[in-house]
Amino acid sequence: MSIRNLDDLLAEGVSGRRVLVRADLNVPLDKQTGEITDDGRIRAVLPTLGALVQAGAKVVVCSHLGRPKGAPDPQFSLRPVAGRLGELLGAPVHFAADTVGDSARATVDALADGQVALLENLRFNAGETSKDDAERGAFADQLAAFGEAYVDDAFGAVHRKHASVYDVPARLPHVAGRLVLREVEVLSRLTGEPERPYVVVLGGSKVSDKLAVIEALLPKVDRLLIGGGMCFTFLKAQGHEVGTSLLEEEMVQTCRNLLERAPGKIMLPVDVVAADAFAPDAAHDTVPADGIPSHRLGLDIGPRTVAGFAAVLSQAKTIFWNGPMGVFEMAAFAAGTRGVAEAITKADAFSVVGGGDSAAAVRALGLDESSFGHISTGGGASLEYLEGKTLPGIAALEN
Repeated sequence: MSIRNLDDLLAEGVSGRRVLVRADLNVPLDKQTGEITDDGRIRAVLPTLGALVQAGAKVVVCSHLGRPKGAPDPQFSLRPVAGRLGELLGAPVHFAADTVGDSARATVDALADGQVALLENLRFNAGETSKDDAERGAFADQLAAFGEAYVDDAFGAVHRKHASVYDVPARLPHVAGRLVLREVEVLSRLTGEPERPYVVVLGGSKVSDKLAVIEALLPKVDRLLIGGGMCFTFLKAQGHEVGTSLLEEEMVQTCRNLLERAPGKIMLPVDVVAADAFAPDAAHDTVPADGIPSHRLGLDIGPRTVAGFAAVLSQAKTIFWNGPMGVFEMAAFAAGTRGVAEAITKADAFSVVGGGDSAAAVRALGLDESSFGHISTGGGASLEYLEGKTLPGIAALEN
């Protein structure tokens, strides 16, 4: 990969220069209080921002948050993020109340060497996500005016052809930040010649969301362990009844084909925690995976499955995990995700957690992040990288 990195930019000297940093500060916010519930993505960009601040750059940070519809929406404001970022950096972060308007221009113009500004949510502007090249380009022109150099440290967004990710690098000298460089190095290990046995654990709700990565990985892995809501479509493909569990009827034949194509390679649950309702206090118990009652739905993998998965993981030398094993947000249905996560930490293997809900689960369950080889900040981006897709943000940095 021929991408210039942050050290190249720092070697040229950035003191007194404006550096535009695309970060991924798309953190979860509590709907009632507006408070940040998981600051993992903010902490992930600190090495890059800290190095630029230390070198005396005027740092202009931009990011999206949530999915506003191309116009300002208070519930998606980055203002709380500016506060938390300032706490972590140990210095105030100046917040611009718009993205490329009067407030942004005034905030950027007022920056002193070593200071940081955060622009308001990029997706408050329709140009950020526009499919129209000219509209996206016009917004990129306005953003690029805030920097003399560009750093992409938003791995969670590199699979998007958005103005701040794809078009701005064409307008400024550009480098990869510390986080993006680390992500690409780690994922390259998985797509190259990983040490074997290579075991992949996939969870989450839908087979359709993971089909492309299953197709790409199946020839490369030694075992594929499947849990989460997606396992029920596979169980149905084996001829089992799944009660009222999550089911993609249109994917049953696809799952059947996958099982036939790689006999013995895909490992499915042998027991599940079945509940009367999708609720934290629902009546529930553990049942065989081929004996789910018709009125119940599976919300977690069972203890025998955890033990079986753990036995396979204990032999692995390379592990990739993406997607929880159950509804870990509810205490009654978190044991499967916890058990598999703990088994991964105990394995003598290079382990990668593939962002998204898996990374959130690691933090929500209070597991030691340092006991995993790498926790990715990009769920969708890491999956698309493993599928072998060209990621627009990475391609833009290579140019």
